[in-house]
Amino acid sequence: GREPFKPSNYESLGYSRPARLLGIANRVYPKANLKSESENSKKWKVSVLTSDMPSAGTSSKVYIILYGDHGSSGPIFLDGEKGKLFQRGSEDVFTVHTGNIGRLYKIRIGHTNAGSCPAWHCEEVQLLNLFSGEQFSFPANRWLAWDQADGEISMELPVLHQGQPVLPVTVYEVHVTTGDLWNAGTEADVYISIYGEKGDTGSRLLRSQKPKKFLKGQTDIFLVEAVHLGHLYKIVIGHNGLGSGNGWYLDKVVIKDPVTDLDYTFLCHRWLDNGQDDGNIARGLTVTDASTFPGRKELELKREETWAAEKWKFQKGNTLQLYNRLTHGFICLYPDSSVDALGDKKNKYGLFNVIVKKGNISIFRSHQIPHLALALVNGYATGKSCCELCIHLQPNGCAILESARNPGHTVMFNLQGKEFVVHVKGVFHHGAIILLNTNRCQALTLRSDGVCSGAGQQQQESYWRVHKTGSGVCMFESVRNPGMYLKIKDGQCNGTGTGDEYCHFKIEKNWEAGSVSLESVRNKGIYVGLLPDGQTKPVINIGESNIFFYPQVIKFGWENPTETPAETNQEKKDFRESERPPRKEMRNPQVGECSLPSSDDWKVSVLTGSAGARANVTLWIYGDGGADGPITLGKENRKQLFLPRQEDEFQVKLKSIGNIYKIRIELSELLNKQSEWNIQRVTLQHVMSKKTLNFPANTWLSKSDDDRDFVCELPLVEAGKPIYPIILYRVYVYTGDLEQADTDSPVYLCIYGKRGDSGQRLLQKSGIPVKFLRGKVMKAVSLGKLQKVLLRCEANSKSQYWYCDKVIVREDENNSEYVFNCERWLPFMSGGVIHSEMELYPQGNYRCVLILLFHFAEGDWKITVVTGDFEAAGTTATVSLYVYGENKASGPIILGSGKHQLFNPNSEDIFKINLGDLGQLYKIRIGHDNTGNDPSWYVEEVRLERLSPLSQEEICLPIECWLAEDKGEGDTWREVAIRNSTKEILPLLVYEIRVHTGAKLGAETDFNVYINLIGTRGDAGKRKLHRSKNNNVKFQHGQMDIFFIKAVSLGNLEKVLISHDGTGPGRI
Repeated sequence: GREPFKPSNYESLGYSRPARLLGIANRVYPKANLKSESENSKKWKVSVLTSDMPSAGTSSKVYIILYGDHGSSGPIFLDGEKGKLFQRGSEDVFTVHTGNIGRLYKIRIGHTNAGSCPAWHCEEVQLLNLFSGEQFSFPANRWLAWDQADGEISMELPVLHQGQPVLPVTVYEVHVTTGDLWNAGTEADVYISIYGEKGDTGSRLLRSQKPKKFLKGQTDIFLVEAVHLGHLYKIVIGHNGLGSGNGWYLDKVVIKDPVTDLDYTFLCHRWLDNGQDDGNIARGLTVTDASTFPGRKELELKREETWAAEKWKFQKGNTLQLYNRLTHGFICLYPDSSVDALGDKKNKYGLFNVIVKKGNISIFRSHQIPHLALALVNGYATGKSCCELCIHLQPNGCAILESARNPGHTVMFNLQGKEFVVHVKGVFHHGAIILLNTNRCQALTLRSDGVCSGAGQQQQESYWRVHKTGSGVCMFESVRNPGMYLKIKDGQCNGTGTGDEYCHFKIEKNWEAGSVSLESVRNKGIYVGLLPDGQTKPVINIGESNIFFYPQVIKFGWENPTETPAETNQEKKDFRESERPPRKEMRNPQVGECSLPSSDDWKVSVLTGSAGARANVTLWIYGDGGADGPITLGKENRKQLFLPRQEDEFQVKLKSIGNIYKIRIELSELLNKQSEWNIQRVTLQHVMSKKTLNFPANTWLSKSDDDRDFVCELPLVEAGKPIYPIILYRVYVYTGDLEQADTDSPVYLCIYGKRGDSGQRLLQKSGIPVKFLRGKVMKAVSLGKLQKVLLRCEANSKSQYWYCDKVIVREDENNSEYVFNCERWLPFMSGGVIHSEMELYPQGNYRCVLILLFHFAEGDWKITVVTGDFEAAGTTATVSLYVYGENKASGPIILGSGKHQLFNPNSEDIFKINLGDLGQLYKIRIGHDNTGNDPSWYVEEVRLERLSPLSQEEICLPIECWLAEDKGEGDTWREVAIRNSTKEILPLLVYEIRVHTGAKLGAETDFNVYINLIGTRGDAGKRKLHRSKNNNVKFQHGQMDIFFIKAVSLGNLEKVLISHDGTGPGRI
């Protein structure tokens, strides 16, 4: 295979791990050790003989790697006068330096396949150790060419001892299995590097005579020749990202060693794809421990994947049917407690309700006979009042049901029939939201252009809404793209349907596989099918699995399309969080609803006084365990609601919020701009217990009258007294004294206290510019001690941005005052995203560190950044911070941009950051992205103070330098070590970096080049190689550039990451 090293991309001194993959151009490896060159330097005379055969010479760059029992030399390019090396019949002699590689045992020699005539016939390689005088001869007599012999362009040669190789040359058989997922295959070039106790193979292209490699579900076999590596322990495998379908799902790699007759298994089960998983296109895989049996390990992995895909079926409230493949019937539990597996799909005794106990343990209670559950007694299936069963899912998707009390006893019929296909009832009910999964981790998805693919992710973009049009006939509407339906028409299958007859599909259930197929009603015999790349296509049923879909319910619908939907308690939690609309509706019971009440059902009664309102009304309900809302009242039948002296009733399901103590009600959408609403009373009644909560109001709400609010809060009244008083909060908002600091955009404020929040209240209406907002009064049920405020400014353009100096909130009840300093522009940009909201914490007399300590989360830190006190010290750039601990690093924390009045001269900017559990801190790195008109920044110091748990000690880290490309040391980043009492402080080191640009035509670049050094104590961060210390123009053809980087000691270096940003006219 190919050894894809670019000319002069590597230093010729002591690399311990030379192998790398094509397409991972930013990955090189460091020196084998940190001892000085003079101590361990070894000189070698290398003689390379090119044979006298016709066309034996090469135009390519030749390299050699020496391997010893202490390490390897890394690739050393044998450079000289261009056009005169490695010619037919010639001997070329070089002197090379290596680190201390120990006793030599093999070499690898190869070329880069460059130039017009890269093919090369190497006759022999001779080495002379100029230090010890040892001589080595390596007969080769072999073509290194893609179009000659075995197609290899590198070869390994072992040292000969008394004419015999010290290690045998081995041909490893590499079995590469592509996953059985849609679009799993790749057309890219795949490379592998194999590592053993005797070195590595280097990066090899996996070549084969097969015209089609790496197809979905296919195992390809390749041969890799190398000097025997001993026991194998890892591989690195990846691709170059080229080709129309370059993403790849690798299932596993098995390497067969013919010398030891051992098989080494490397499990992957992951994508190597820029657009999937973590975006990596190369992976390092460690060998599966032979003592655990690779087959067993793979089986366990597949079982875990199956459980992740199928566990939704066993959620509380689901009704199941259990199909036995051996008996071809369903488990039925009869009134006499007898059980068999002979029922048909309509047998009423074949339905079971799931009661979840914990993990994979559940009770399967008879749907028809609720006092009986599926049980195991003395190893036989029967009916009992209660029996806990463990669910063991197999890779084929079937479930084995084992007694939780007596492990080893399983539900079984006819001696071997212990695997059951689990079917959930109600999957295709009208209004349901489902996934049409195509395997364990993929689903049918619809793009906005109407293209459908079975290779989508099992996420929100793949949700479908079911529209039941008849018995067993449904339409499927995209949830993400409403109005777009799955259809088959004119030989095409896509999502451009409009809901006509071409969108009607008959649901054909496959009881054996637990799947369904979708047959077109308009084109009988034609099904929704998938091509290997996952694209949908109309196909006929020839028994293949490309028409199988595995439905998964996200939200259940209702059986009869003419009924009103009633929410079910088995709704998936993650759907509530991600798919639930921003407002849920309380339905007026006049419309008709016939579902049985549950423990979270409440009836809400609203009594209107002398004046009604044609409006949508929004409700929030607060309890001591949380809040629920917004809940919209009156979206349907709004002409009949909130009429004068009328009481309207609504029914709603509330999540568990504890004991209710207040509500907030708001006019959210006015149908008549002059509407005013006199609300007399709101009552909440628990449907099951009949417990009633009263909220007297007798207040007016209006959106047109400036003297009246459009929102009010009402406390719970018990025994004629409110449990908490209504407080008047006077809000003073100060706009900064800067040019264009004021705004006419809408500004909102929300006050947070120990007892909930006030909700976002409008402080300023659009079109009324105000320099200083004096004493805005907000009424709210007492919030207790205030914790923070949230400010929101809805500015549509930069000219409408607002600079807030501070907010003061005063309580009339006890004359207390809270000061919330802001000194920021709103909206502001952070991490490339514009934020219109900002949280402010109390300052002054109510300093958050001292008074509100218990409100901080575990891991919260106060970060203070001090900018220099002279005029040019500030920056316009976006500043980021990295914090390193013994456990892990924080990753980039974007503190903000100088464009939004941060990091001004002679200023201290304070941030509250949650660092999580980093362990003992040992260094920080602070810097910026060099953007804006004046990015240069002089930083005085950075201070860190732990807020939770509280630390009495503040960490002061002096910076006292420029972070600028045009000032100081020319670096926009600085690292500082943190001292602790148990260990010595790490030193700040200067790393000298030498970058060799190749001598190949066009090798130079004008791009911005970046490097990151990675060692045993973290990394140096992505640094721009800005100033070459020895050249005015850097990265030129055949040139070596020197750069210096300051970083806290990284320990032993392990690797570097090098990259460029693609900006500029050059290439690299």
